[in-house]
Amino acid sequence: MKIAVPTQLVPDLVEELVVDSSGARLDGDAVRWIINEFDDYAVEQAILLKERQGGQVTILSQGLEGADDALFTAAAKGADQLIKLTGDFQTDGNVHSLARAYLPVLQALKPDLVLTGVQTHSNLDGALGSLLAESLGLPYIGYVSGVVVEGNKAVVCKEYPGGLIAEMEIDLPAVLGIQASDTPPRYVPISKIRQVMRTAKIEEQDIPELDYTGGVVVSRLVEPESGAHAEMIEGDVDLVAARIVAVLKEQSVI
Repeated sequence: MKIAVPTQLVPDLVEELVVDSSGARLDGDAVRWIINEFDDYAVEQAILLKERQGGQVTILSQGLEGADDALFTAAAKGADQLIKLTGDFQTDGNVHSLARAYLPVLQALKPDLVLTGVQTHSNLDGALGSLLAESLGLPYIGYVSGVVVEGNKAVVCKEYPGGLIAEMEIDLPAVLGIQASDTPPRYVPISKIRQVMRTAKIEEQDIPELDYTGGVVVSRLVEPESGAHAEMIEGDVDLVAARIVAVLKEQSVI
């Protein structure tokens, strides 16, 4: 079984996000790029399927800073093939452009299963998995939290609001949007990643021209404005309680 995991790199929200001089995009030199959380689950699910049933796992990434770290970490977990697309990937690139970039690579790989993260915190214009499924002419199920492959079919657990979970069967080849893997993503020590870096190879495939049409056009980015500071109530219990009641009355809560 051949499994492909096209991943997305997203800004690290732990770091400060800096808007560039245009006011419409993030400053690419100031952003730290990391693998999207849900894509990390997709990588883990692919490795689990390989360990249970055999096969080959291919991880794809776009050529932004941080791609090598994400790819070598996936290799340390058990991925077999690493592919990095090189080209003019913009920091404000949309999901449509990324889907078009990944499409010819996936068509050449002809995987039995394509796993993607179900969404990213920076997406404004759709999910990568559904766009790839449409372009590849394959069935798609999103919000998947478990996968079992049985012959030429996959049985998946799909989550719905309210804690409802449905079990669905899908013919392979197929595309799945992973919300959670069967087990949490495994921790890989830095020493193992460094060891893999000496032996694993990242294949670079050049994307000569990227088509950025079809996505949402951002006209302006602004940092959140600070609101009113919290009021710290001091004093004994009776005084604090009286002040809380007064505030609730002022806000028409009681």
